[in-house]
Amino acid sequence: MIRVLQVVNSMNVGGMETFIMNIYRNIDRTTVQFDFLVHTEKESYYDEEIKKLGGNIFNIPPRNKGIKKNRESLEAFFKKNNVYKIVHQHVSSLSYIEPLIVSKKYNVPVRIIHGHSTRQPGSSFHKFFHRLNQWRIDSIATDYFACSENSAKWLFDKSKVTKNMYTIINNGIQTGKFTFDVKLRDKVRKSLGIEGKLVLGHTGRFAPPKNHDFLIDIFKSVNKFNPNAVLLLIGEGELKPQIEKKVQLNGLDDNVFFLGVRADVGDILQAIDVFIFPSYYEGLPLTLVEAQAADLPCLVSDSITKKVRITDTITYKSLSEKPKTWALKVLNLPKEKRVDKTDSIFKSGYDAFEISTKLMKFYLERLAKY
Repeated sequence: MIRVLQVVNSMNVGGMETFIMNIYRNIDRTTVQFDFLVHTEKESYYDEEIKKLGGNIFNIPPRNKGIKKNRESLEAFFKKNNVYKIVHQHVSSLSYIEPLIVSKKYNVPVRIIHGHSTRQPGSSFHKFFHRLNQWRIDSIATDYFACSENSAKWLFDKSKVTKNMYTIINNGIQTGKFTFDVKLRDKVRKSLGIEGKLVLGHTGRFAPPKNHDFLIDIFKSVNKFNPNAVLLLIGEGELKPQIEKKVQLNGLDDNVFFLGVRADVGDILQAIDVFIFPSYYEGLPLTLVEAQAADLPCLVSDSITKKVRITDTITYKSLSEKPKTWALKVLNLPKEKRVDKTDSIFKSGYDAFEISTKLMKFYLERLAKY
């Protein structure tokens, strides 16, 4: 068995983390086992499951707790833990690649950088280091992954993009968990007390890129046309109190449900009539793959890659258009009948089992060279 070190900020719920867990659940763990190096000293959402699956979790202080402290912790970790031959770092930008730099110093032969976004807000400090590390990464990483073509263009310099020096790894889902089931739909709607309602939904962290503020404006307009409409919001995040206040100020308290982090997202998607996703930017959003697996109509901002449109259930709309225009489109999208989209997900290459098999093969073939 080989142990691959997955490097990530934390293992809380998010698109990047959910992708890693989908692969971890489906990979042959008698052949490849994952351990996790996380940049938090707090317990994360997936920690318990990781341990049950046989993985180890190593905590180091994040860079914002002190650059020197972070570097010293990485040095101590790789000096002590010399069993790893593969380090796989997951990032939204190249502003921080210290784990790969230190792993190279301690002779880890396979060092993967894996991009999951197409942009990242931040200070001039972060932007400077992102640009600097686009050049430095040549001598640090041995392999380059991205979740989409747009993500690769954002993360890597033009030479790598021109020469196709990267591998696209699709954000895979556990397809069977999302297949439409009318009985489950009725059960969930009853449990939430939303039978007979027009149910809109969104899954995503309450953070600036997800554009919840505009989402509430859309729903406010929908509610004027159809007071029987409700909105289900799945997720947590730093902007949640702000959005809760906006909902209250607009008198929408009885129509907007804050469901928090859920383990049963696949079930909730069955109950929704239209999925709204007005993000400013994304890598390749896993939630949209899940929604399509549930044959759920989706209204999506046109800033999101067209590569995510696996089925005909996705409709794109510009963020420059008014909330009322989005609302009118939402009202036209509900379907009378939803069907099984399993075959479409498999054929498009977004099934987690297929992707985990591809990754395992990659790990083993790369390691065989050393």
